[in-house]
Amino acid sequence: MCRLETEGTKYGCGHYIITRKLRKIDCDSPWCYHSRRHRNPCPNCSCDRYYGPDASETVTDIRPEFCPECYPFYNKGRR
Repeated sequence: MCRLETEGTKYGCGHYIITRKLRKIDCDSPWCYHSRRHRNPCPNCSCDRYYGPDASETVTDIRPEFCPECYPFYNKGRR
């Protein structure tokens, strides 16, 4: 699987959310949809369509609050 080098925001809940993709690191696999070696056209394509874990995560901002996904769950009943 191809991987990405990214920049993003780290939240108080521990989640990291990508704000910018810097570059792709190619896996050179013909079975990876994102690779430059993937066939085009690829009939009945069942190749990997997901990126692997980020090759690097550069934190550009730290926020003490919960991320947008956690906020509704953890703030129930709080006012």
